[in-house]
Amino acid sequence: MITQSCCNDASCVAACPVQCIRPRPGDPDFTTTEQLYIDPATCIDCGACAAECPVEAIIHHTELPDRMEEFRSINADYFTEHPLGDVTPQAVARRRLPQDKPHLRVAVVGSGPAALYAAGELSEMRRVEVTIIERLPTPYGLARFGVAPDHERTRRMTDRFAPVLRRPNVTCLFDTEAGRDVSIEELRRHHHAVIWATGAFADRPLGVPGEELEGSVSARDFVAWYNGHPDFSDHRFDLSGRRAVVIGNGNVALDIARLLAQPVTAYEQTSISPQALQALRASGVREVMIVARRGPAHAAYSTGELLALANLSEVDLLALPDETSTEAAPASDVADPSPSDMRRRLAAVRAAAARTP
Repeated sequence: MITQSCCNDASCVAACPVQCIRPRPGDPDFTTTEQLYIDPATCIDCGACAAECPVEAIIHHTELPDRMEEFRSINADYFTEHPLGDVTPQAVARRRLPQDKPHLRVAVVGSGPAALYAAGELSEMRRVEVTIIERLPTPYGLARFGVAPDHERTRRMTDRFAPVLRRPNVTCLFDTEAGRDVSIEELRRHHHAVIWATGAFADRPLGVPGEELEGSVSARDFVAWYNGHPDFSDHRFDLSGRRAVVIGNGNVALDIARLLAQPVTAYEQTSISPQALQALRASGVREVMIVARRGPAHAAYSTGELLALANLSEVDLLALPDETSTEAAPASDVADPSPSDMRRRLAAVRAAAARTP
């Protein structure tokens, strides 16, 4: 079974001898799917996919812990809605430079997942040299500084990228900022191409009155702080109040809510920053409100993350009964969940509403 920590890397797809993992790269829903799925009716339990998974998201059905039992039906339901069709293995094209391009030098600015996937694809080709320019002293970007500390399996995604950095045709320049230590013009002059893969480095303002007031902070800053990002090591966040409000209902919103609501002991053996751990020990927060435009069926969070939050024994998930409808989602670039995922989301939220005083 493919479970909650699936990163959609798809390295498992090529490893499957019976091609029962979907969606595959190139399938219409591959870029929007919450996770990948294994067809239990076709799987031969060979374990090849589990060996390839960089985040240990694939678990044999006999070893599923109780808190992940729902993933049996999550995997099976995908194939009820998308019956397994062509099982011909996808062709593997080995890329190479054209004959009239004997050599290629590429600079990649940034070292997060997008940058390292690009560097990995390029450096597999002969006669290609890749230079990675990274402002920070360490690589991996959001894979290091954006994943919740208690999602340790997801953090193992960095193991997938480490061999790329060690390739002989890949040069890494850490503590080097494009535009400060080296100009864009210099990069272009010494490379045939420059890939800009620094990610979103600014917050998207809400555009509502009061968002600039003290105590109103961006999720980006807060997440970077509790993950030990060097730019935020001296930040301080006031957690003395009893109630915290998180605006938005994507996976990052659930990460923050979970961090604030769980006992601090859940994070003591994780990679959370010492400053954040100390602040959580002194935190007065006892209630976290998640406020967003979208209803539970169309929210930006993944079904697996919602179920994980609902299954926490130390946290009471509550909901307002009049906000558990299947209303249409506001116009958005977030794809609607599948009918089965929508049912699971609504079931989890309605169960929360049923126990809400």
